Amino acid sequence: MYVCSSIDSLDFARNRQRISGEIPVAQLPRLLDVLENQQGVLSYTIQGGMDHLGCPSLDISIAGACQLRCQRCMNSMDYEVQIETRLLLRDQASLDALSDEEEEFDSVLIDAQMDVLDLLQDEIVLGMPIAPKHQIGDCQMADGEQRVKEKPYPFTVLAGLKRN
Repeated sequence: MYVCSSIDSLDFARNRQRISGEIPVAQLPRLLDVLENQQGVLSYTIQGGMDHLGCPSLDISIAGACQLRCQRCMNSMDYEVQIETRLLLRDQASLDALSDEEEEFDSVLIDAQMDVLDLLQDEIVLGMPIAPKHQIGDCQMADGEQRVKEKPYPFTVLAGLKRN
């Protein structure tokens, strides 16, 4: 599995080029500290193009699965990666001039040597949950017993005491 090392982002967008492939999660060093293990493969596509105003852009699609650690029970959990994003390519002057209100899509700096692996890792990291957790009721303790079912509403206990 090979990831194109770099692209000329402006040329890539103007010529509507496309690259796609698969990459093992183990080859994404910036993700390793948030993963439960290094198993999993992600497929990606980067499509260059121009938006409706003629601005160069990159459409990025990343899909696959990896293993994260649940922050409730600290056990492994499957996490489906599904990212679809558009990045507008801008020069430094136009990036500096942008305000947050003007920006409909995220922007990146035009780069004649844009590192594809870094670009993919950036998007994956931005798409990851800050504190991944199983759905309520799915957490398991080490002995297999369910740990978290549903937290009772705190005033329910007080209401029960008031009735007695």
